[in-house]
Amino acid sequence: MAERGCLWPTLRSAMTRGCSSLLPFPLLLLLMLPGASWQAPRFHQPVQVQCLESIMVVTVQRDLFGTGKLVKAMDLSLGAEGCKPATLPEDAQVITFEVGLHKCGNVVQVTPDGLIYSTSLFYRPRPVGNFTILRTNQAEVPIECHYPRWSNVSSRAIQPTWVPFRSTITSENKFNFSLHLMNDDWTAESTSAEFHLGDTAHLQAEVHKGNHMDLKLFVDSCVATLSPDKNSEPRYGIMDYHGCLVDGLSDSSSAFRAPRPKPDTLQFTVDVFHFVNDSRKLIYITCHLRVTAEDQAPDQINKACSFNKSTNSWFPVEGPPDICRCCNTKDCGNPNQSRRLLPISAKLFQQQQMREADITVGPVFLARNVSRHTPWEPNPDFVEKYAALSLGLSLIAVLVFTLVIMALILLCRKHNGAS
Repeated sequence: MAERGCLWPTLRSAMTRGCSSLLPFPLLLLLMLPGASWQAPRFHQPVQVQCLESIMVVTVQRDLFGTGKLVKAMDLSLGAEGCKPATLPEDAQVITFEVGLHKCGNVVQVTPDGLIYSTSLFYRPRPVGNFTILRTNQAEVPIECHYPRWSNVSSRAIQPTWVPFRSTITSENKFNFSLHLMNDDWTAESTSAEFHLGDTAHLQAEVHKGNHMDLKLFVDSCVATLSPDKNSEPRYGIMDYHGCLVDGLSDSSSAFRAPRPKPDTLQFTVDVFHFVNDSRKLIYITCHLRVTAEDQAPDQINKACSFNKSTNSWFPVEGPPDICRCCNTKDCGNPNQSRRLLPISAKLFQQQQMREADITVGPVFLARNVSRHTPWEPNPDFVEKYAALSLGLSLIAVLVFTLVIMALILLCRKHNGAS
């Protein structure tokens, strides 16, 4: 077995090539100086590993996630057997594990070129005291020590692949979808859910991906109902056929907003309406949201299409126009067909189920007088101007009346003085 390992962080695919071929010779000489080390620029490196002849030394920064919040040593363990770190003073900033290559449930793999010792660093936070909440999720850091079988390499440590949260959250299949009513300029969530007929509702769908790979959000369908149950009757389809905003086919101006503000956000407008013969004057809007890899090419499954009445055609937020043609035929295929089109860079994502969810916004209320300009109600602007004019005329009348009274009083005084 070799006596020495590697000190710089490398991709797993590069580990088996040997360390001496990855750095220039002058830099290798610099690293061989006592106390010398090399850090990858601009990256937070909370976990480092030194692969020695018979042990691996794993050092963990207590600021594990680079947020300034320190983790507890008792929440960290190494390997399948859950080996714990050495006792540390309370003010220590680094937690150290020293374990034998064959200890703590480490797995050894023999390849034609070398030996690979694999383990994982686990972070499993526990509630403090009687509290039943946690503010961080679990994390797992895969660690490997590679040793060539036929030669020695310089005494340097191998940096493990560090993907905070990603593998843990992905395994839990959790994505935080949201659907909100926005104000007219899209700068903030609307503080009111009350509308008049003739108004336009601004809706923003979003997925909060955390530390997942880059994602792109799509709205497959939206339906309006009188209750939060999307299958209740009556119901009205606002969007259908994997992203066709079919409400735009009617006498409305409903459309997607292009371009997107972000790949994980999609915005669209809906002209406000209400169900006939319903006295409640409210609606719930339930949308089916779905995410794909960001580098997924737009197609007839992954699309956001609006109808343009001036050209009598559909057009997408992104991608070629022909991906929207199926909005006319109402046959936009099966989602499973699209998954086979995922690019190679999205291979990891392809191995997982599509993430999707139904999100409801509402109730959206219509004002008691359901239109801003009904025949029996004057235009609000006219009413406001009329009220101001009436107030001005009233003040003038009061002033004139006061002047007349004062003039009469003066005349009476003069008449009394003359007599």
